[in-house]
Amino acid sequence: MRFSTRLGMAVASLALLAGTTWAQAPLKIGVTPGPLADSIEVAAREARQQGMAVQVVEFTDWTTPNAALAAKDLDANYFQHHAFLDNAIRQRGYKFRSIGVGLQGSLRLYSARYQRLEDVPNGARLAIADDPANQTRALSFLRDVGLITLKVRNPRDISTNDIASNPRQLKFVEIPGPQLVRSFEDVDLEVSPPSGFVTAGRKDVANAALRYSLDDDSYWAIQFVSRDDNAADPRLAKFIAIYKASPEVRQQLHASYGSNRNFYRLAWLAAKPQP
Repeated sequence: MRFSTRLGMAVASLALLAGTTWAQAPLKIGVTPGPLADSIEVAAREARQQGMAVQVVEFTDWTTPNAALAAKDLDANYFQHHAFLDNAIRQRGYKFRSIGVGLQGSLRLYSARYQRLEDVPNGARLAIADDPANQTRALSFLRDVGLITLKVRNPRDISTNDIASNPRQLKFVEIPGPQLVRSFEDVDLEVSPPSGFVTAGRKDVANAALRYSLDDDSYWAIQFVSRDDNAADPRLAKFIAIYKASPEVRQQLHASYGSNRNFYRLAWLAAKPQP
């Protein structure tokens, strides 16, 4: 009887230790550099002050954050808009879902060689992101500023093959999104969010767009993304609530966007329903 009692106490102690270890496992959030990483770090500090263990994991590309989430190396990521997420699910079969809408950055047309769009010659080389989601957004933007027309009016999944007319005979150069800032001076024009230039210390370039757009369609807002199997984790809901309610997060976002409110919006304050 004494052995059984001691064994029972040992098992109970091990169970309690295992429970404690699980409770202390950090919530891992994957991000990309710039305003997203900066603002998530601020929210993580606040979460830690409230007793949550949070680890921020930074990636420099747009592929690994989803691969890491699928492998359960992350609990969530915060780097992609809904269009990018939908495309990743179609291509990779990920069992992911959006669990919260975040910020939305603007999209801008830049040139290192010309100060006015009217001065850009026919046949100019124009860089756009090479992934389907961001290419869709870039082409829609170029349609809206009058440089091209498209075969569809409300595109959600288009490529350069869907261009109906290209009066200036622009030559499209497809570049991985994270490399657009580095390629800026190698082309005549570039469609890019301003955040990359601000992060690279080139706020003067970020402010010198030839054209820009910041709509209120939350389909292009950055999403908090989890797997289907952990979407109900209460720690995720708590962390997202901290992020959205924090004045310090908003201050950091403003600073990370070069103190220019035309560069971004807080999409969760007035998010439209998503398709």
